[in-house]
Amino acid sequence: MDDNNRYDNIKDVSWENVESSKAKIKFINSKRRSNMVKLGKMCCFILIAAVSGGLSGAYMSSKKEVTKIYTPNNNQVVVESNENVNRAKSEDKSGNTSENSITEVAEAVSPAVVGISNKAEDYFGLQDLGSGSGIIIDSNGYIVTNYHVIQGADKVMVKLSSGKILDASVAGVDERSDLAVIKVNAKNLPIAKLGDSSKVKVGDAAIAIGNSLGEEFPGSVTAGIISAINRKIEYNGVIYKVIQTDAAMNPGNSGGPLCNIQGYVIGINSLKLSAGSKVEGIGFAITINEAKNIIKSLISNGQVSRPELGINGESVISQDNRVQGIYIQQVEKNSGASVAGIKPTDILIELDGNKVKSMSDIEAILGGHKLGEKILGKIWRNGEIIEMQITLSQIQKDNQR
Repeated sequence: MDDNNRYDNIKDVSWENVESSKAKIKFINSKRRSNMVKLGKMCCFILIAAVSGGLSGAYMSSKKEVTKIYTPNNNQVVVESNENVNRAKSEDKSGNTSENSITEVAEAVSPAVVGISNKAEDYFGLQDLGSGSGIIIDSNGYIVTNYHVIQGADKVMVKLSSGKILDASVAGVDERSDLAVIKVNAKNLPIAKLGDSSKVKVGDAAIAIGNSLGEEFPGSVTAGIISAINRKIEYNGVIYKVIQTDAAMNPGNSGGPLCNIQGYVIGINSLKLSAGSKVEGIGFAITINEAKNIIKSLISNGQVSRPELGINGESVISQDNRVQGIYIQQVEKNSGASVAGIKPTDILIELDGNKVKSMSDIEAILGGHKLGEKILGKIWRNGEIIEMQITLSQIQKDNQR
């Protein structure tokens, strides 16, 4: 039977024949009702899932957005976004500083920074030669500063952050490194923590503390960044390994600390590049790692033991460029150079197998040797090259006052 005839027969079914066709008709109605039930169940499931998801999302959102932060006395509760807390933690880990970081460094370090007055005796009595800053490194009164701050002093005065003024004695000086250690008769003094300058990076925060312009502006704090590291600056024939910073330095800052944002001393403020009004923000600090061993030697021995030739001179070169070296102007008595027979007017052209053109070349060569070692030197004298064996010695100087 084709489909058309089938539907025609269904239309012609009489009520009496409904019972015989009920099974077929009932089957069709039952299938439609089953689909409706399934659809209803599905709608209920979706509705329940949506409600559950909404509640879960709201719960998770509340856990993410809200946290309780208690004050130290636990009397107050502040509700804050976790996102803000996490951002703050992230910023802290990344090294960014809060607005109060410099304040905290100043509060922690300033008590250990002192003012130093250099006084000399003349016909009219004690006169001020100058002033600078210092850093208390030992609670029993040891203070590190620059050599040039106390150079030529007949009397050294120290002014503590509390305002108390004390006499100081010179424990030891090292002109070559421009460092000195002085001591006051006091106990339980606040001290500054010495850091590790090898970890300093360009762009790090830098904080300088000192008596800018003397006692008129004690405990001045300036801040900037580390502009460069491992700078080599030649001053008076000596090579200094320094940190460069744009933190403002003024007369009186010499000998004061250059700190990192954690409050550790990473350098000792020493030099400032100046060329009238054309130069701004170029200051230098002796790295604390360079200073540590020198400070220890000054405290224990009053001086630093390092090998020296015992000569003074300047760079020269002949007109025909055949002879280049250091024209020797002075030879220290009883020095290795003097014992070896080196004389003023000689030209030192080679040392330890290396050509020398400046005093800084000699400094670099001697840095790799110890006291008592012998090295070969070559000098030019009256048109001849003469070889000499030089025993490295320590030049004895009266550093105590």
